[in-house]
Amino acid sequence: MEKYFKLKIRSIPDFPKKGIVFRDITTLLEDKDSFLKSADALYDFSKDMNIDKVVGIESRGFIFGGLLANKLGAGFVLIRKPGKLPAETIRKSYTLEYGTDTLEIHKDSILPGERVLLHDDLLATGGTARAACDLIEKAGGIVVQVSFVIELAFLNGKDHFKDYKLDALVSYDIE
Repeated sequence: MEKYFKLKIRSIPDFPKKGIVFRDITTLLEDKDSFLKSADALYDFSKDMNIDKVVGIESRGFIFGGLLANKLGAGFVLIRKPGKLPAETIRKSYTLEYGTDTLEIHKDSILPGERVLLHDDLLATGGTARAACDLIEKAGGIVVQVSFVIELAFLNGKDHFKDYKLDALVSYDIE
């Protein structure tokens, strides 16, 4: 199936800057058959894990995160940039290649001991997803899986998730 999904993902050279190959999932989403097949494949990674909550990272993590929550019979939780969530939040700042960023989650969105699947569209260096896992655990959740549509394996983001089950629909070994 990986080959099928790779054919549906558009590669855009030199975006957002020269030397980068952007992996664009919009072409995967626009095709109703590949969208359905990708949702089913992500579900297959998680269907036997007794997930209580699916957490999606803003914003592309919301696309499949909501679908997965529905298919798994789980609740769906948003992780967003600061100031976007209306109730009391907890936050996590993390280091990027050239600076820092921050994520927030509603303080009451995950109950202690709930089994959580974290989903995002892309695993690159792993900083954002790692910060999201830290937030989930700070809220009392147990991260039992992290899933992605795309893993950029050459960036070694997987190294941040040795204690978690990690799945991706496709993996790119070189840029």
